[in-house]
Amino acid sequence: MTAVVPFRGENNTLENSITNYETEELLFKVLVIGDFGVGKTAIIRRYTEGVFSQYYKITIGVDFAIKSILWDAKTRITLQLWDIAGHERFGYMTRVYYKYATAAIIVYDLSRLTTLESVVKWQKDVIDKVTLQNGQPIPIILLANKCDIEGISINCEMLTEFCKQHNILAWFFTSAKENIHIDEAIEYLVENIIYQRSDFNHPKGHNHISLTHKPNYKKVKCCGT
Repeated sequence: MTAVVPFRGENNTLENSITNYETEELLFKVLVIGDFGVGKTAIIRRYTEGVFSQYYKITIGVDFAIKSILWDAKTRITLQLWDIAGHERFGYMTRVYYKYATAAIIVYDLSRLTTLESVVKWQKDVIDKVTLQNGQPIPIILLANKCDIEGISINCEMLTEFCKQHNILAWFFTSAKENIHIDEAIEYLVENIIYQRSDFNHPKGHNHISLTHKPNYKKVKCCGT
């Protein structure tokens, strides 16, 4: 599956502004990992194509999609989102799939707590098998997916502490079905990828360890709300 969306945002003002400037072309390989059925393929399709279906085929091995975005007046980014099958279970082939990755998204299903227990295993598998050119671990965010399911109760403080303990940059509630926070999560991750390769201040001044994003969604109960 491959989709190309040329420009960040809905207007082409930025496109017109770069006609007289030389742009920097960046390619980022982002792993999308997590247990079987957590919604990895749906998230990727929503982000790259703007569509959702309840009838995706099971991912066998690995698949990937592409999205091209104009990040600013001088930077164009191509994202390769690698959809790693959940049944790979940290096997030998993941070393091949992970090669040259610059970041990772770990997804778990809010309606299946066992998939949260697997997050640490997926993270360890990535850390053991891939690093940045400077030897540092690649940036990772956590997506608490399927927040559209009615009646789900979420302990936000627990997830924040979980990310601190395991050095995960941030966690986001997401829903591919309702298109909740997927764009925001990936934009945040891209900011951190750029930050890892630059000397400028941290993007937008975020505390990248404890940042959390609560959905504006009535069916989700969050701590203290």
